[in-house]
Amino acid sequence: MLNRRHLLGLSAAALATPGLALAQGAWPNRPIRLVAQFPPGGLVDTVSRLLAPQLAAALGQSVVVENRAGAGGVIGTDVVAKAPADGYTLLVSHASVHVFATATRPTLPFDPIGDFTHMVHLVEAPNIILVRADSPFQTLEQYVTAARTRAVRFGSSGIGSAPHLLGAMLSAEARAPQLDHIPYAGSAPAMQDLLARNIESMIDPITTNVQQLRDGSLRALAVSTPQRLPAFPNIPTFAELGFPKLTSGQWLGLSAPKGLPAPIAARLTEIVPPILQRPELMERFVSLQTMPRSPAPTGDAFVQIIRQEIAEWTAVARQFNIVVG
Repeated sequence: MLNRRHLLGLSAAALATPGLALAQGAWPNRPIRLVAQFPPGGLVDTVSRLLAPQLAAALGQSVVVENRAGAGGVIGTDVVAKAPADGYTLLVSHASVHVFATATRPTLPFDPIGDFTHMVHLVEAPNIILVRADSPFQTLEQYVTAARTRAVRFGSSGIGSAPHLLGAMLSAEARAPQLDHIPYAGSAPAMQDLLARNIESMIDPITTNVQQLRDGSLRALAVSTPQRLPAFPNIPTFAELGFPKLTSGQWLGLSAPKGLPAPIAARLTEIVPPILQRPELMERFVSLQTMPRSPAPTGDAFVQIIRQEIAEWTAVARQFNIVVG
């Protein structure tokens, strides 16, 4: 039987050892903040608010979504990079910051790999090329053929964004030098100009355009998924149209500051993938056309995806001299 001295010794060890403290239920003992680095209403905010109550139920503690928007997601991401690694600050990380900003900006205030504990790949949003319903471009072939001889403008959410780099790759792969990029301060103003006939097309994540595709006001010429989307089987993939390099979407993940205690990281890595497959979440993911992979990449596998995409898109940015700032 343990005497009082042994019990005191074990208590001190629990306080000093995060793993033992976790095993005894010390984490979480107060609310957790889940940082969304983009404004309310967008995909990151939506996924954050879908995930938060599920995490709260699994952990037995409140999970509060905190929007920290600005600088294309860099500000909120930096907030998490500099937060204590105690399990009480988490991030819905985004490829637009960890991959595309890394590829196109000379400097960032954080290391996209080294300053984070990347735990789970959550979902991935494919990109599409959009035209108006009355556009003369019925197919991607017609679109790129026109851009070989005259200016065809495509709008994007900004210089260095995933749609910008995707358009640059398409221009090169299709030998369509007059596919001209028109950057905007976000997707909404680009969409306004598309509908106002000021540009011929737009490259954007499908998630923000589902309703317009369903009601027929917009038409998609191609999607950046490996296979056609079940909800939109009439949209061909870039790959089947002869552009196999254009198959990358924009992932969202669950991350934390570097140095997160291994037991906390392990617990989150264990509970989140099954959460993503719950029917109520899958129904929403299907409606947004942004799906989790099965199985979800976790830990080192997720980090490898980030490393690979940084290398690939940095090469594209350099090839086309795309620099932000």
